[in-house]
Amino acid sequence: MKIAANLSLLFTDRPLIERVIAARVSGFDGVEVQFPYELPAIRMKEVLEAAGLPLILFNLPAGDLMEGGPGLAAVPERQEQFDDALEQALSYAAMTRPRFVNVLAGRQAEGVSRDRALACLAANLRKTAEAFAVLHIGVVCEAINPLDMPGFLINTPEQLDVLLRDVDHPNLQAQYDLYHMARQGVDAAAGIRLLAGRIGHVQFADCPGRGEPGTGNTDFGPALRALQEDDYPGWLGAEYKPTGVTAETLGWLPEWKARLA
Repeated sequence: MKIAANLSLLFTDRPLIERVIAARVSGFDGVEVQFPYELPAIRMKEVLEAAGLPLILFNLPAGDLMEGGPGLAAVPERQEQFDDALEQALSYAAMTRPRFVNVLAGRQAEGVSRDRALACLAANLRKTAEAFAVLHIGVVCEAINPLDMPGFLINTPEQLDVLLRDVDHPNLQAQYDLYHMARQGVDAAAGIRLLAGRIGHVQFADCPGRGEPGTGNTDFGPALRALQEDDYPGWLGAEYKPTGVTAETLGWLPEWKARLA
């Protein structure tokens, strides 16, 4: 397992284009970005090549989700906007070649039943998985805790398991975030065993606080062992909120790299 820096949260004291090189200098093996679209795809491609780092993951545009709205993927009345977001992500990915793109499930919209929202989400995930299969790029969807993001549709490994079974597409896997499991008291290792063989990408931060490892009380050992037992072949994304300047919060990185080698 290798470790990628999430450039939406790390190295934010500098422009996005400079964060890729900062990640390389700091010892990360790859990078991920929540929403990279502020930087033209050709520029992202150039800086990735200059740094010699792969792009592991980015999200499809999610509409108003980050501002408290329902987003796009599970809102039937926003189908045209979701389709536009899919096209934008396809175009960006064709140039930058990430390993995965993530579709954020979003919140249950007012006036939309949970069953209808989930049916819309499943259809959009199936459409996205099929579209990105042509590019040989995987698609993931994640569970997010309802404390930090109230109303989010998919919270637990069990709900994610049901969603993956409903979509039933070989190009769709789970994105599994250890922080979101810890935040709601879910046994992260048990969730990994439930989703065994269907996890495409993993992210982490300590809990509480969502800071770097060592700033909270999360014991990452059981989850990391469960991933190793499952022969997880993917990456770990460091998606945490640094408690100081990013470069000064990386004391954990050499130990983790040695542990995962």
